[in-house]
Amino acid sequence: MKDSRRPAKGDGRRSLGALGMVWRELFHYPGRMAIAGAALVTTATTTLAIPYGFRQIVDQGFSQGADPSAIRWWFVMLMGVVTVLSIATAIRFYSVSWLGERVVADIRLRVQRHLVTLSPSFFEENSPKEIASRMTADTAIIETVVGTTVSVALRNAIMAVGGVAYLFMLAPHLTLGLVIAIPVVILPIAAFGRRLRAVARSSQDRVADIGAITGEVFGALRVVQAFNQEGHEMTRFAGAVERTFETGRNRIVIRAAMTAVIMFLIFGAITVILWRGAIGVAEHTITGGTIAAFVVTAGIVAGAFGSLTEVYGDLVRGAGAASRLAELLGERPAITAPARPLVLPEPARGKIAFERVTFRYPARPDTAALHDFSLTVEPGETVAIVGPSGAGKSTLFQLAERFYDPQSGVVKIDGVPLTSADPSEVRRRIALVPQEGVLFAASARDNLRYGNPGAGDEAIWEAARAANAEQFLRALPEGLDTFLGEDGARLSGGQRQRLAIARALLREAPILLLDEATSALDAESERLVQDALDRLMASRTTLVIAHRLATVRQADRIIVMDGGRIVEEGNHESLTRSGGLYARLAALQFDMATGLTG
Repeated sequence: MKDSRRPAKGDGRRSLGALGMVWRELFHYPGRMAIAGAALVTTATTTLAIPYGFRQIVDQGFSQGADPSAIRWWFVMLMGVVTVLSIATAIRFYSVSWLGERVVADIRLRVQRHLVTLSPSFFEENSPKEIASRMTADTAIIETVVGTTVSVALRNAIMAVGGVAYLFMLAPHLTLGLVIAIPVVILPIAAFGRRLRAVARSSQDRVADIGAITGEVFGALRVVQAFNQEGHEMTRFAGAVERTFETGRNRIVIRAAMTAVIMFLIFGAITVILWRGAIGVAEHTITGGTIAAFVVTAGIVAGAFGSLTEVYGDLVRGAGAASRLAELLGERPAITAPARPLVLPEPARGKIAFERVTFRYPARPDTAALHDFSLTVEPGETVAIVGPSGAGKSTLFQLAERFYDPQSGVVKIDGVPLTSADPSEVRRRIALVPQEGVLFAASARDNLRYGNPGAGDEAIWEAARAANAEQFLRALPEGLDTFLGEDGARLSGGQRQRLAIARALLREAPILLLDEATSALDAESERLVQDALDRLMASRTTLVIAHRLATVRQADRIIVMDGGRIVEEGNHESLTRSGGLYARLAALQFDMATGLTG
């Protein structure tokens, strides 16, 4: 198993500018932002009002001849400040938490909406499991940033600035020393921050690796256990966990060192300033209330700056997460509709033509999957495609559904080049029955009408009857409302395949693509599925890929492919008599079948 590839390339350098995507989402909710902002400013200013209340209490309440009524008034005022602070804090918490949840939901929807427009080639070259990790782990980081970190950052910034301004009012000379110390604090933040950005991005990548490996192993657990590779997979997983731990440890070391240096500088400066203030009190140049207020305010300011250093690290992690999601949003679909797509003719006829098509997969540019390939399938005709693995059979389906565009030549449906049509309109004319009946973790009803969401129960049962699926569907515990499990795990392989055929019947498309639909079934299931396929293929243009040659004997034509070219063409009898590749494949299969039954 290969390690996951990264969906996008970058130089690893990230700044807080990557959070711009998050801010743009926030501005979709100006009312909620205004409430959160007002509550935030209120909590910050009321917090700074507490030292002012302490100053008045100390200077007026602890002096000789103090008026008890004045003392009571200042304590009432202080209790009022605390009450306002509590209410505003609750409003701020709710508002910013709501914004965090809402913004993350919007980003997830936006990323998912974009990802489903990308062509399958993107997910062939990049790990879907690693991408899924970005949709979960990275958005969780952004939720923390929006719902907590930003609020804490703004509140502490307001308290830091407001606190410094109040300190200047209390004791200008002492505060001047504190202000001079601020640049000394900022320089280490900048120095540590550059290193922290790179490590934070690397840490998130390592976490994504764990998610990718976990999904890969559990998705193929039967294979892992069948080959006794549990130990190997645990070793591989342990390596990923240790790499994550080491990267996380490096990030923690940097943040711890940054915090230690900055806290030392901040509180060291405050200690020196308070020493000077204590001397001022002893010399009667500063009142006791003033120094009390100065101490409390300086503590608030120091705490605010200290919190900002920790918040910065969280913002950097959030920027890394945002940049990884932005990379996904930055991917451009390889297949798009032209500015003025040609309209496919109505009613649909179902003619499909490949005209001198040459195609190379982006991941294998040196090898042509199809070379100067031409084939026309008339409306209602059934054409079987056979050949050895790698002959280019499945590539025809990929091009017919326009998951790729050929490098030269053209593919047409009903006379319209696919590159000139809207891909969604092209795919509406096609029904696919894949090699394995791919089902979703949903009810039987939802799976059946996946290609035709408006289908009613009567149409569903008619399709199920034609697909030999009615009997087992009616036997399900809750009928069509029965949850089928992950990938239809509650059904057998033959049942899943017949459900896929019923789904294709409900699609009511003029073109049918059958991709080795019976290759993995036992004899009884194959008979039921083949019987259903015969009804499905009636009156439709059909391309059939089959390794089991017995399933294509009734085709109007058989195309034999090898090396991306057509090497033989005819019906079963003529191709068998010709003694070519088809005859050899047929002889091999039928001899094996005879040997198994003899």
